[in-house]
Amino acid sequence: MHEHASIDLEAIARGAMVDYGFYPEFSRAVEREVGTIEAPTVPADVPDLSSLLWSSIDNVDSMDLDQIEHCERTRRGGILVRVAIADVDAVVPRASATDRHAAHNGTAVYTGVETFSMLPERLSHGITSLLPGPPRLAVVVEYTVQRDGSTRPGRMYRALVANKAKLIYEEVGDWLDGVGDMPEIVADLPGLKEQLLLQNEAAGRLRRYRFEHGALDLETIEARPVMEEGRVTDLVVPRQNAARRLIEEFMIGANRATVAFLERAGVPMIQRVVLTPKDWHGIMATAAEYGWRLPKRPNSKALSKFLSRQKKADPEGFPDLSLTIVKLIGHGIYLPLAPGEPPYGHFGLAVADYTHGTAPNRRYVDLVIQRQVKTALRGEACPYSRDDLEYLAAWLTDRERASEKVERFVRKAAAAVLLQGRIGETFDAIVTGASEKGTYARLVSPPVEGRVMEGEHGLYVGKTVRVRLIRTDPYLGHIDFARV
Repeated sequence: MHEHASIDLEAIARGAMVDYGFYPEFSRAVEREVGTIEAPTVPADVPDLSSLLWSSIDNVDSMDLDQIEHCERTRRGGILVRVAIADVDAVVPRASATDRHAAHNGTAVYTGVETFSMLPERLSHGITSLLPGPPRLAVVVEYTVQRDGSTRPGRMYRALVANKAKLIYEEVGDWLDGVGDMPEIVADLPGLKEQLLLQNEAAGRLRRYRFEHGALDLETIEARPVMEEGRVTDLVVPRQNAARRLIEEFMIGANRATVAFLERAGVPMIQRVVLTPKDWHGIMATAAEYGWRLPKRPNSKALSKFLSRQKKADPEGFPDLSLTIVKLIGHGIYLPLAPGEPPYGHFGLAVADYTHGTAPNRRYVDLVIQRQVKTALRGEACPYSRDDLEYLAAWLTDRERASEKVERFVRKAAAAVLLQGRIGETFDAIVTGASEKGTYARLVSPPVEGRVMEGEHGLYVGKTVRVRLIRTDPYLGHIDFARV
């Protein structure tokens, strides 16, 4: 890789941010404003829950921790789940310079080469992060997981909390899956082992219940570049494991409980929505290629059964099938919802009442939801009008899609750099796309996707193929193959 050290991937990432309408830097006004912010004063009526055994599970390098979790058993066999969410609104008032920057970008952008935080690191990695350390203000959402996996939404309130253990997905996941040792911090901190096992039990209940009601088990491959001293040394694919599933289930439960709270309070909100798939006929045709017949009308339970069967039959090919299904279902979007209106629903999660409210350091819509919750707790008027929510829902949907394009482009640029010295080599690959727009294939190792420029005729999604690398261009994010 040393002969290609002149390629500046950070400059490519920043250029992609600008191209897609993001601010890659914080303005001087934001920096000045954030420089004066201190930890917020704790109101006298806020309960102190910092003695509970709260913990977080996230990536090894994550510093912008948005939530921590705690569980306890109830008398009738239920499990009470508490999710504490960083109180970002306490130090980022609406219409401040920092808030305007966050609203414009809409989300943090994780390119693997450089992270473009939605909020300055003094906040997202410090004052508003739930890292281990002194007690911090948070908004707590509670819900009870019943024996059958159904949930009963509970209270929402502000509280003082303290993270006792910053845990890592891979370490906790391997332990819970029975393929790795117990993490040292889990063994050393009294009660943490039992707490995590209880959390895993609750997550298992939640997951079984959702899948019984048609949730989709999808597992796509998104290789992330590994950087050392500004150079790409590898591409890695984050593995799905018990720890990732635990956090996913807890956040779905917390977001549903938040919707229930706002509905009871009569407060308008923004919902996270996946309506009926954009191309159900395409999904039917894909299933038919595997000998499976789906009904003519969109049916999440039928699709879920097909996916479950294929995951067991062909686990190695399942991520590519998942990617095809994801593309045919289409993007999630944000839509405003007024009090009393029926919820839109989320096809992929098999839930009707869903929002994004658990990551206010990383997504602006979550900060909007947090403000709605806090004004409801205070009994004040809603800070956002219907027109405000209409605009924000459309804008933040656009920003999410733009962030995905930035991340995808930079991943391709990094992959192009990694492969520059391997022009002419041949690889095993699987076809991931075949249409009028082009034919694409993903290498088995390294997990890089590129376009088949020669010999693409007759290829179809899912077909294994041998390809030769003929060209790379990091600045355009191009990787080109010829069929062997």
